[in-house]
Amino acid sequence: MSTNVLRTADGWWVVLGERAVPVDTKAATTAELLADRDAVREAAASGGPGTPVADLAALSPVTTPCRVVAQMVNYRSHARDSGFKGDIPPAFFRKASGSVSGPGDAVVRPSHVKFLDYEIELGLVMGAPLPVGTVVEERDLPSYVAGLVITNDVSAREVQLTKTQFYESKSYPTFTPTGPYLTLLEPEDFAHLLDLRLKLSVNGELRQDRTLADMIVRPAQALTLLARFQTLDAGDLLLTGTPGGTALKAPPKAVEKIGALLPPAVKWKAFFKSQAKNPHYLSPGDVITATIATPDGRIDLGGQRTPVAAAN
Repeated sequence: MSTNVLRTADGWWVVLGERAVPVDTKAATTAELLADRDAVREAAASGGPGTPVADLAALSPVTTPCRVVAQMVNYRSHARDSGFKGDIPPAFFRKASGSVSGPGDAVVRPSHVKFLDYEIELGLVMGAPLPVGTVVEERDLPSYVAGLVITNDVSAREVQLTKTQFYESKSYPTFTPTGPYLTLLEPEDFAHLLDLRLKLSVNGELRQDRTLADMIVRPAQALTLLARFQTLDAGDLLLTGTPGGTALKAPPKAVEKIGALLPPAVKWKAFFKSQAKNPHYLSPGDVITATIATPDGRIDLGGQRTPVAAAN
């Protein structure tokens, strides 16, 4: 069975139901914790009274600096929303690790951003180096992936679209809420990955709801493709794409054809004028909740609750 680990300012904790037991480790980083799995197992086997989880202030269980890599358009439902048809070529982009924030920290909307979007994603936390040229089969996943986290790939859409700039649009501070738990997997848990269901709501309204069965490129293949050019190390984070249901959706085909005839500045001005009527973009005061779990609870990554705030 999987083990949920929480990080606070005081250290690492193994979550046992509604209580948490401290891990006796000197690990300061995620990579160091993963190298001390015996200490995690000892804490999980502890019969101590522990501390109520509700009393602990969770930090991101993925410590930074680290590599943060993300997959683009990796769910069929998201591909449909984005106007893609036919085969979708696998694509990756980087996010600044300075965007990683805690599962309860506010997502801060920069003052120049009006079209702020959400993207729940399953995060893979590496447990071992992935050298360039590595080929990862399904059976090899436990050798490279130590655990899972909930992530939210928050996006400034006008920056992303007008500048064709993923790095900037997704790398502002607080744009990758992560956690609350680092869910460490045992080898037998990997057979249940496709049962994981991703759910994201805004102000209680369900926006995204899909299982990993909707994925286009699954984790083993993704790591193989990524390893063609990118090394990963223990503690690095791979975001595996988002399901459909984001605020941004492709315009109707007729509108898209007309837009293609316009100068870029005119096209984007018209597009964002129409997007201003879309109520699904995030605004200060909104609250985002996100969960990832299997129906039977065998793997349960916990839940995020992140308010949206305006920049000072």
